[in-house]
Amino acid sequence: MSSPLPLVLASTSPYRRALLEKLGLDFLTDSPRIDESRRPNEPPQVLVLRLAEAKARAVAERHPDALIIGSDQVACIDGEILGKPGDRIRAIAQLERASGRCVVFQTGLCLLDARTGQAQTLVEPFHVHFRALSRTRIEGYLDREQPYDCAGSFKSEGLGIALFERLEGEDPNALIGLPLIRLIPLLEAAGIHPLGD
Repeated sequence: MSSPLPLVLASTSPYRRALLEKLGLDFLTDSPRIDESRRPNEPPQVLVLRLAEAKARAVAERHPDALIIGSDQVACIDGEILGKPGDRIRAIAQLERASGRCVVFQTGLCLLDARTGQAQTLVEPFHVHFRALSRTRIEGYLDREQPYDCAGSFKSEGLGIALFERLEGEDPNALIGLPLIRLIPLLEAAGIHPLGD
């Protein structure tokens, strides 16, 4: 389905791309290539909102006549951000810390009209309650899925679902990194209707 303006996803994440493909819209992807460092004492919600918009604005420079989708996500325990683990040792530590606890994912979303510079932004929270996890189960999970590029050290769209006791949130897509339920009204306000006019 074509849209009135070109649609660009400001991300090279295969997870976000797969989510956006669910809407059946034509879109391009482009890497935002921005500094994603956290500012001193920056709250998680402020960080993800700032980075989602910064990603969209960076890509808008190369696509000045498009609608740009920017998104950023962090996982937090007690307000402390868990980054992408990068390796097995950090992933074990993250999952041991999450065992029996609630991890809150904050996902920032921005839809930017590159022609006008107008941005629609929001933050979507999602709560993941982890089961009590033994070291053996954690290592078995990591052996099978190796989620070292994922915040929180799991892939909910895969075997990671077995780590959870329950999920709380309005948009399950937010957990994977792009809250589609919240994105659709933003797209519709910009003239893009996934279900048709």
